[in-house]
Amino acid sequence: MNEEYPASIPETEEGSTIFNVPFPKDLSQLKEMAPIILKQPYYIDYIHSYGQDSPFFAGLANGKLLGTRCQTCGYTYGTPKMSCMECGGDCDWIELPLEGRLHTFTVCHYGSEEFLNETPFILILVEWDDVDTLFLSRLVGVDPAKATMDWVGMNVKAKFRRNSKFKPTDVYFVPVHS
Repeated sequence: MNEEYPASIPETEEGSTIFNVPFPKDLSQLKEMAPIILKQPYYIDYIHSYGQDSPFFAGLANGKLLGTRCQTCGYTYGTPKMSCMECGGDCDWIELPLEGRLHTFTVCHYGSEEFLNETPFILILVEWDDVDTLFLSRLVGVDPAKATMDWVGMNVKAKFRRNSKFKPTDVYFVPVHS
């Protein structure tokens, strides 16, 4: 036996500690045993790259909304694409207007972890003149309980988080009051 290596694993406080786990005296009863169910948090650091979409997120961090336009056919994307889905041509970055119109919306009563504490919230599709696709975002500053189809066509303007999180949620829209 080598004395340099410990002969046991140290006990620690992290993880789950369960006391008094029922265990039958007769092993033939193990198939009847109820399952042990644990709630166990799981956290990881996920490292990823925005790759060719990096300019979009840099724009959000600087209060700019960027889309793309095809060099060949001129098709314009509110949600950036580097290759045109119409003709296959290459696209260039363009700055989109900060004001647009609400094309459609939905009131969300359930959401992912990002929005769980904010339900209900409103998702919208924003449209602009001379832009061929719509942009998915949130509408803030209106009461979801008073949603009405009168909102369709309403002028909206982009607002940006002061401290960018480099997420699509760094931009949101509010009504433009005339």
